[in-house]
Amino acid sequence: MPILEVPNAFSSNGDAFASYNKVAVQGEDIETQLSMENFPEPEVLWQRYKTFRSIEASAEDLVVQPYHSDGSGKEARYYQVEAINRTVEAVARGQKRVLLVMATGTGKTYTTFQIIWRLWKARKVKRVLFLADRNILIDQTLVNDFKPFGAVMTKIKNREIDPSYEIHLGLYQAITGTEEEDKIFKSVTPDFFDMIVIDECHRGSAADDSAWRTGQSSADRIAR
Repeated sequence: MPILEVPNAFSSNGDAFASYNKVAVQGEDIETQLSMENFPEPEVLWQRYKTFRSIEASAEDLVVQPYHSDGSGKEARYYQVEAINRTVEAVARGQKRVLLVMATGTGKTYTTFQIIWRLWKARKVKRVLFLADRNILIDQTLVNDFKPFGAVMTKIKNREIDPSYEIHLGLYQAITGTEEEDKIFKSVTPDFFDMIVIDECHRGSAADDSAWRTGQSSADRIAR
């Protein structure tokens, strides 16, 4: 239970069920034995989950927003589901910053896409900025994992943030620079982007004058 971080666990010896309820209310036992006929209804289990995860009624529409499906049968892997759900639930609770740590090859970009998709479809966010430090990362993301965004997505180029698009992908270097006129993040209001994603945030130089550091500071300024 502590490792899985779930509110309920059930086991059976073939005759009856043992139930462990981590969010038992007053008058309920944490550990009980029950028959199949007394197994909790889905609505009861969902309420326990919401209590365990501190999900308020006002955030429920966001939390239950479906994943994107292209009809191919591709689905998020179990650890991606955990990362996606935890992030969406954190945002639903009002958390402003989330750090995802995932190993190489575990599908970080696909995980990020599903997070953005659910928040965007639920209208929790409208404009999103996705930043990376290399062109190949941006170009691959455009034509692969982020492709379902279609016509609402653009790559930042020519030192211009086009407000007619909702999903913006760009390099740190594309929003800032050594010259004042290169710092295009100053051309938009501080609340222009509702969400900013820093891909491969461990890369780049952390020096005070680096594009990476300036890009991070810029992101703080233009995100709600």
